[in-house]
Amino acid sequence: MKNYQKYTKQYFLPPERSMDWAEKDAIDRAPVWCSVDLRDGNQALIEPMSLETKIEFFKLLVEIGFKEIEVGFPAASETEYTFLRALIEQELIPDDVTVQVLTQAREHIIRKTFEAVKGAKNVIVHVYNSTSVAQREQVFKKDKEQIKQIAIEGAKLLKRLTEEAGEQYRFEYSPESFTGTEPEYALEVCNAVLDIWQPTADRKAIINLPVTVEHSLPHVYAQQVEYVAKRLHYRENVVVSLHPHNDRGCGVADSELGLLAGGDRIEGTLFGNGERTGNVDIITLAMNLFSHGVDPKLNFENMPYITALYKSYTDMPVSPRQPYAGELVFAAFSGSHQDAIAKGMECRKGRENEKWTVPYLPIDPKDVGREYDSDVIRINSQSGKGGVGYVLQSVYGLNLPRKMKEVMGYAAKNVSDHLHKELKAPEVYAVFEQEFINVAKKFTVPECHFRQQNGIEADVTIQEGEKKTVVIAKGNGRLDAVSNAVKAHFGISYLLTSYEEHALSNGSSSSAISYVGIDSDGKTFWGAGIHEDIISSSIAALVNAVNHIL
Repeated sequence: MKNYQKYTKQYFLPPERSMDWAEKDAIDRAPVWCSVDLRDGNQALIEPMSLETKIEFFKLLVEIGFKEIEVGFPAASETEYTFLRALIEQELIPDDVTVQVLTQAREHIIRKTFEAVKGAKNVIVHVYNSTSVAQREQVFKKDKEQIKQIAIEGAKLLKRLTEEAGEQYRFEYSPESFTGTEPEYALEVCNAVLDIWQPTADRKAIINLPVTVEHSLPHVYAQQVEYVAKRLHYRENVVVSLHPHNDRGCGVADSELGLLAGGDRIEGTLFGNGERTGNVDIITLAMNLFSHGVDPKLNFENMPYITALYKSYTDMPVSPRQPYAGELVFAAFSGSHQDAIAKGMECRKGRENEKWTVPYLPIDPKDVGREYDSDVIRINSQSGKGGVGYVLQSVYGLNLPRKMKEVMGYAAKNVSDHLHKELKAPEVYAVFEQEFINVAKKFTVPECHFRQQNGIEADVTIQEGEKKTVVIAKGNGRLDAVSNAVKAHFGISYLLTSYEEHALSNGSSSSAISYVGIDSDGKTFWGAGIHEDIISSSIAALVNAVNHIL
């Protein structure tokens, strides 16, 4: 590929490096979550949300369990200002929820922001200025000291205006484009801000270390975070926040390694909506914790509901492969995968309280509002006997014999391959009926009468078209007697090798299904029969199997 020489590393490793975070193998508690859907997410939409839609989205975020929600940049536009005022004046902000507002470190913008939050009970004022080499040299054309002074003046103004308002607003500072900033310089600016705020245990400050643009591998970001987090002034009274974007597709990895490296808080969005390639997806992060047995402190038990609302609010799609939420993320089309899942689910019967270890399913789909029969085992030309058998059993209660499942699996695959489509459960059942019940019939057995006489003797009525013939035969059981009558009538030979039966429903009017396998010339033919009477169902199954031979 041409032009690769024009690119270079735009990140900086810290002057002192440690890998303490790499010794940890898991995150053992949920971070503080802050949704930025209504700010970062909204500004990235082709058509930003209306006031009414933003209010509904805010309600959804509260319902999910977010306790910190960034509601916008109220000094940036009248729409965002009006939205915040609507939340406050309509008393839509619960007492345990903190709204966060973003402002540049510029005096007139900060003052406008303070006007917007008036009357809100819990507020985080988030001030930022860019500190990266590229921004210092190309955008602001200022040196390090001048850039640091912007942050200092902004921090002073936040503190003064809060005191004048008689409020206890919390403060957050972001050295924007942190990943393109020398870590030791970013630390210097953050500590200068903290020295002004002097955070306390009951009024902690937030230092946000954003991956404004991803430049490095995730472990580099972890080292940058660890370096700064270990050296912040007032560390016990500082919440280290992470705000990863996804330019290299590593937003989740940046977040997880950043949390191991000392991060306490995550700013992100549902489904990773955001500028360019998006923000980090909080759903994925939270569900990753859930899959390790950690309470994420957010509720995604009805993922289809959340997904539908998100799509309606943002007019953005959700990929069918989106972790935990996509339409196909639990779907198994592969025959070997289906077989393993089906066996894993069978092993859980009676042991539902044991830890979840089903092959190919990192979590139980039901924990996010999904169903096994429609979401997990999906049938197409790549499927096998395990998946087809699972669908027939879970949806229709059919427990096919093992070898019959193989024949049924091939039959379903052939239909799917011919139609070039996935088969839904009713279509799979239709294949079963066509192959084993509603087979093309050369004959039927409409009537049988049995006598106990040196075993079982049967008068078997064999009907071929309009012609009926009564054949008398003996056997060691009723089905054997009928089988012998059929063999004698047609002059054929086969061996009845498999017979299974089970009930289809409970109660006095329950139906039974029988499965019969017969071997002829080295090949097995299968039939099934359904009837309220078990003898009638077994005869029907035998008749269907023999008709395959004829």
